[in-house]
Amino acid sequence: MKESILDVLLYLFEHYFTEDADLVRDRDSLQSGLLQAGFSPAEVSKAFDWLDALADQRPSVPVVRADGPTRVYSGPELDRLDVDCRGFLMFLEQHRVLDSDQRELVLDRVMALDQDELDLDDLKWVVLMVLFNQPGSEAAYAWMETQMFDDEPEPVH
Repeated sequence: MKESILDVLLYLFEHYFTEDADLVRDRDSLQSGLLQAGFSPAEVSKAFDWLDALADQRPSVPVVRADGPTRVYSGPELDRLDVDCRGFLMFLEQHRVLDSDQRELVLDRVMALDQDELDLDDLKWVVLMVLFNQPGSEAAYAWMETQMFDDEPEPVH
């Protein structure tokens, strides 16, 4: 049986979100499919809560900002995100893949996962899910997707 909220989210993202937008609207079908795939009802419920919180934080219009403030990570964030993860977030922000609000949303969603530590690949998935949910972030999402699925990542322009 699969135990992690992130496992449920990744399964949803890989099997439903990017393929059939109509299916995503039918929560009961999604929940049934997840249970049939072997996920526990508790983890499925937590994953839907995680997605609801992400949707609640979605801006109604895209916001373009100049450079944001420097981020200082707190104790629990330092425990959950290693140096590679924090460096990757800084890289994404410096190359304008994420703005400071999106970075904070990524951090919020990382902290909402029921995991003690995240590796870089897990963080990339969270970033991809956040960008997928943000209006006006299509180019950033596409770039991030190529970084994850192509054998040779593209440079940031």
